[in-house]
Amino acid sequence: MSVVVPPESIIEVELALQGMTCGACAARIEKTLNGIDGVEAAVNYATESAMVAFDGTSVEQSTLIQAVIDAGYGARVVDDNPYDDDLEARLRQARIRLIFSAVMSVPVVVLSMVMPWQFSGWQWWAMAFSLPVATWGAWPFHKTALKNSRHGTTTMDTLISVGVIAATLWSVWALIWGDALEETMVHNGVSMGPTTHVYFEVGATVTAFILLGRYLEMRAKNSAGDALRSLLAMGAKYATVMRDGEEVSIPASVVREGDILVVRPGEKIAADGIVEEGTSSVDASMITGESVPVDVTVGDNVTSATVNQNGRLLVKATRVGGETTFARMAKLVRDAQATKAPVQKVADKVSSIFVPVVFAISAATLAAWLFIDGDVQKAFTAAVAVLIIACPCALGLATPTALMVGSGRAAQMGIVIKGIDVLQSTRRIDTVVLDKTGTVTTGAMTLANIVCAEGVTRESALRYAAAIEKGSEHPIARAIVSAAEAELGELPKLDEFEAMPGVGAAGRIGGVIVLVGREEMFTNRLVIVPGSLKEALAVARADGQTAVLVSWDGRANAVLCVADQPKPTSAEAVASLKLMGLAPVLLTGDNKATAEAIAMSVGIDTDEHHLYAGVMPDEKVAVVKDLQERGYAVAMVGDGVNDAAALAQADVGIAMGGGTDVAMQASDLTIVNGDLRSVPDAIRLSRATLRTIRTNVFWAFAYNVAAIPLAATGRMNPMWAGLAMASSSVFVVTNSLRLRRVKLAR
Repeated sequence: MSVVVPPESIIEVELALQGMTCGACAARIEKTLNGIDGVEAAVNYATESAMVAFDGTSVEQSTLIQAVIDAGYGARVVDDNPYDDDLEARLRQARIRLIFSAVMSVPVVVLSMVMPWQFSGWQWWAMAFSLPVATWGAWPFHKTALKNSRHGTTTMDTLISVGVIAATLWSVWALIWGDALEETMVHNGVSMGPTTHVYFEVGATVTAFILLGRYLEMRAKNSAGDALRSLLAMGAKYATVMRDGEEVSIPASVVREGDILVVRPGEKIAADGIVEEGTSSVDASMITGESVPVDVTVGDNVTSATVNQNGRLLVKATRVGGETTFARMAKLVRDAQATKAPVQKVADKVSSIFVPVVFAISAATLAAWLFIDGDVQKAFTAAVAVLIIACPCALGLATPTALMVGSGRAAQMGIVIKGIDVLQSTRRIDTVVLDKTGTVTTGAMTLANIVCAEGVTRESALRYAAAIEKGSEHPIARAIVSAAEAELGELPKLDEFEAMPGVGAAGRIGGVIVLVGREEMFTNRLVIVPGSLKEALAVARADGQTAVLVSWDGRANAVLCVADQPKPTSAEAVASLKLMGLAPVLLTGDNKATAEAIAMSVGIDTDEHHLYAGVMPDEKVAVVKDLQERGYAVAMVGDGVNDAAALAQADVGIAMGGGTDVAMQASDLTIVNGDLRSVPDAIRLSRATLRTIRTNVFWAFAYNVAAIPLAATGRMNPMWAGLAMASSSVFVVTNSLRLRRVKLAR
């Protein structure tokens, strides 16, 4: 019976798991955890972790851990490091066991397979070399099989253990109690071998091959997590904070909101915050993927885990711990790696029932061969080959390894993919709707142009206008003042100031009366506007810019044009989308003239199918719905609160990282660096990851479909079966690792 759990009581935790050796182990742990009332779990074999949501009012973390232990495995709650700290030690142990088994297997294979080199009693030497491999070398398989048998379950290790033991015990029996030493097959005086074959080489080589496969798989899985592991390692470990006027060094994990951080050149910033003092350049490449440093000064926002390159900064912490951009980005990536594709859920179910089915097939193979020709050796060989070759490990690794590598590579590129469903959706996308403000454009008004009347200099027009506008908080005023301060430095002081809401402002500078505002203000005051400036006003309106006049000495002297300018990379991004066969659509609340000007500047068509102007915030979702109803698969790109509904409605929602938390939560993909060029990069990488998953799953299924009949019909020696089985898992993982080579398209 399902349990209804109040949302506020839900707790999410990630468990690191120990002792899993195949997909069947993951399926068993998942079934065990989901069997607890109020618990919903997803186990990932590739990352050896479990994402668990549970009812905190009735279930404790210790209950979850104990359930995993009772199932025969180990578990711990993940802290800041979700990866196995003992991995190097485990790799070293696996390498020693592999080398020993390989070295000991070589003489067994030579003696067993090269008949001219065989001598009287060679079987005893083969047994002497193979027994240590079949016992100590294969001990991990035997240990896991024994542990699982105590819990009434079977896994891939059970198949391997039974196959190795069966081949070895048969050989020992044939050698000691059978007629393996009786050379009865003689042709022209040359011994052709004993009546009863021994299979010491099978037990030894199967063990060596599978140990090799496990070792390579372990290394490959470790490499698959390198991107995220290196990302997590980039976080600041310590921070210097101001306490009672003194600088104190503390662990970054205990920094609190409101603390003043002292960040020296070369140090990492330990929290998201605002610069209170100092100027510097900050290397944000580990967060944004962009190598160019960002200049910051007082009032600018900075992000945790970025590196201060020069200049001492005092930063007021605004987000700390798990709330920082860095921590949330890492968590989103880890959560994404825990998701499963529908095809992977099928693969997991197959893996969970696969081993008993294989035992049944192996038994049926043995019985069939005994019935067909009564050859015990042939029947035994085919049955053992079936046990060894039928490995579901590749099925269990198919999706999680590709998703782990793909999402890790995306994180390095400044892109966060939230889950497997996103990959499925990006395949269908044919239309990309771009919100204008903050996505295609900078989102901030800037001074675009100054047109001066005859005899008036640009410097004087800008100086007078900025001096008046400095007393206003309007975005147009801020754009003019910002440009003047950057270009001219200090501005004249006002003797008088009068704000006229909706039309402009007036003031007196050293006895000179200055007016700045819309054209109607000058008309009402009977101020003469020269024909050249009237023409400039008309051109500005046609270009979608906002224009203001500035006058002194009783006449209008200049037109200042202000606009929300396209980002420098927007045109390149639109071109990339078109090359991918995607149709870019511009969506804005601005008037049609402004919208057309922006669209043309970045390469978007201005017809009614590609440009939506005058759209109110609550109408954006209707535009997305309309496109979907007309048969388009839509990706929506936005950054504001008013984009959240449209992002959620779209087939794929893409949030620009410089935007609001609401937009980022409603999206499927987050572009951390805010660069529109990362949108086609994200779609390209998502599609590549999905293709890799499909290739992996196809290979894993095809391998088993083809291999089991070959083994059952006696066409595959158990030794080669072991090599093929190990190779299948290695192929799946190494195929996934190719995603690490995906590059930015620029």
